[in-house]
Formats: sequence, structure tokens, C-alpha cells
Amino acid sequence: MKRRSIFTLLTLALVIALGITAAGSIFPTAKAGTSSEYGTAVFSADELFTQRDKEQTADLDGAVYYTVTDGTDIHITDKGVYVISGTASNVTVFVEADEDDKVQLVLDGANITTANFPCIYVRTADKVFITTAADSTLSVTGTFAMDGTVKTDGVIFSRQDLVMNGTASLTISSTYNGIVCKDDLKITGGTYTVTATSKAIQANDSIRILGGSFVLTAGTDGLHAENDEDTSEGYIFIGGGTFSIRAGDDAIHAQTAVQIDGGDITISASEGIEGTFVQINGGTVYLQATDDGINAANKSKAYPVAIVINGGDITVVMGSGDTDGIDSNGDIIVNGGTVNVTGNSSFDYDGTVQYNGGTIIVNGVQVNYIPNQMMGGGAFSRGGGQNGWGSQGGYGGRGGRGGW
Repeated sequence: MKRRSIFTLLTLALVIALGITAAGSIFPTAKAGTSSEYGTAVFSADELFTQRDKEQTADLDGAVYYTVTDGTDIHITDKGVYVISGTASNVTVFVEADEDDKVQLVLDGANITTANFPCIYVRTADKVFITTAADSTLSVTGTFAMDGTVKTDGVIFSRQDLVMNGTASLTISSTYNGIVCKDDLKITGGTYTVTATSKAIQANDSIRILGGSFVLTAGTDGLHAENDEDTSEGYIFIGGGTFSIRAGDDAIHAQTAVQIDGGDITISASEGIEGTFVQINGGTVYLQATDDGINAANKSKAYPVAIVINGGDITVVMGSGDTDGIDSNGDIIVNGGTVNVTGNSSFDYDGTVQYNGGTIIVNGVQVNYIPNQMMGGGAFSRGGGQNGWGSQGGYGGRGGRGGW
């Protein structure tokens, strides 16, 4: 939770006096795809996923079949479809194809345990699909080893684009991370149970989820997208799926943007959802958090710092203490949906605010303004419609209580 100085209040009052609304030029420039009110979706599922990404079964015509055996690695060097089955220890399936090759691994009852190296390691390829055809398990039980200068730190570890789909379940257990992709990771189907002492699912450039069922238990983050070398990358898109996420730190963490268009998401974490730009357009989100419920923080210059709610059914239940339900280091805009926050501080923002539509419930009471937690818990809120100081001690804006 952040405390504001008297200077900040005077500056904000001057902005109001000058008649600059929350939809005006004081907003930072939005990334392509957003409007000045950030009401337009940043990402489109049609653009993020190919038709093959969405297919849940593999074409097995001409497929190559492997049965794993103890201590014998599998090296895949050509494009094509490969079916992996059997139970074995200390086996790694390596993908080492040409940079323009597409490889599909079909897990058909594959149960692999290793001591210190990924069960599946994608070194080179254009794109790799991992498709579940029958229930499979992958586990790393010890400390991950280096691959030359590369730190391998995931049960599934890919240095190239990775797509996961299928009709069966995949259970992953890790002494560090569960699934790691150093490029773009897409998941369109399948059932995933991931238990990891660090991150359950991690990618550098993006995590894009269109469907599937997820039970994630993470020592740090459940879903984590971040690129240390390019701060314009690292976003998370959720267009569907069912999620149960328990995380020691953030349940959903993106360096740039988090966009939720659909899905049923249940979260128990220190912090629920964090990104530079957080946009919720649909779906159901229920989260319990002990720090911030939904947080927009300045992690990237590629996106404005804002939380935008255009739709969906969002419930935020906060722990006691210095916590915020919906906390933005920049702006908060509510255009639709239902937002139900329970906690000492329901909303906290440093920038501007708009309440243009939807339903807001704070500690069981429906309100027609967005409160702002301040020094001593005062409720200063500013709306983006008709201006008016409210009798609740807040600048009521559209539908504000009281008036001048």
C-alpha cells in the first residue's frame, strides 16, 4: 500500500481544476490496440493462436514411436510426430531439430523421473508441440544441472516456441520450476497438475492460454512471464480454462501486460495478479491475497501503468494489515463487470480513475464511485464522468455522492 504526499494531493487537485479528465492527455500513451480509456483489448485470440495450436490430437500417420527405458536418452533431430510412452528413470527426451522444423511430441502414458536434468529438453527447432494422449507424469527430484552455459531449471525446458495441448492429464513435480519456455508458450487444452518449489509455469516472451485445466502449486509464482533482456516482452493472455493457483508470491505475474478474456480462475497467494497493464474483459476471478489482490506496477515502458476492468465477475478477498484489493501505481478504469472487494483498503491508485459502468461492491455494500485508500484510510476517489465532490470525502465523479 502506498502513502501519498500533500504535494501529490495538490497536484491532483490542480489537474481537476484545470478540467483534465481521466480520458484526457494526462494518460500515458497506450500500446497499439488500446484506446485512450483502455477499453479496447490489447490482444486478440485469433491473432495469438494458429489452427494447429488449437488442435487437441495429433495426426499419427507416419509417426515415430519410442518406449522409454532407464538411463537411455532420446534424441529427436528431424521434424515430425513422435509418440513417447513407458515408464523409466534418468531419461531426457531431447529435441535438436533444424531451426525451421516443427516437432510434435505425443505423451501416451509417458512416466519419466530424472535426478538433475529436464525430462523434456527442447534445444533447437522452430516450434515444438507437446500433446497429451494418455495420462503422463514427469518429475525431477534433485538439483538441476547446467547444460554447458545454459541453466536448465524446468521439468519441461524449451529454448524455442512451445505449444501444449491434448486430451489427457500431465502431472509435473519439480524441485525448482515446472514448465520453462525461453520464448512463447501457448496452452490450448489438456489437464495440468504442477507442483514446483519455485515457479509452476514460466516463459520469457509470453504465456498464452486458450483452454485447459490447471492445478498449480508454486513456491513463488504460478504463471510468470518476464524477459530480462527485453522489457517490452513478457505478457500473459488468458482466454479460457479452469485454474486453481496456490502461490507463495504472485499467482499471475507479467512484466508487461496481463489480459483475461475468459476462464474460471481461483487464486490463493501473497499477491493475486500483477503486471504493468492489467486488463480484465471477461471470465470469473476469485482471489484471496495477503499483499495486493490485483496490482499494476511500473515494470515496463511499453505499456501504461493501469488496471482496466471491462467485464467479468471479480471477487477479491484481502487479508488483514497493510493490503490493497485493487492497487495501481497508475490509473484504474472500470467500464463494466462486477468487482467485489473485501478488505481494509479496497482500491488504491496514484494516477487517474474512471468509473464508467459495471457494479462495484466494497465490504458488502454497493457503491457508485471508486474509493481511494490514503493516509489514515481516508476515501478520496475521483470519477471520470460528471464532476462533483462527494459527501463521502471523495471526488465522486460520475454518479458521485453530494456535489459541489
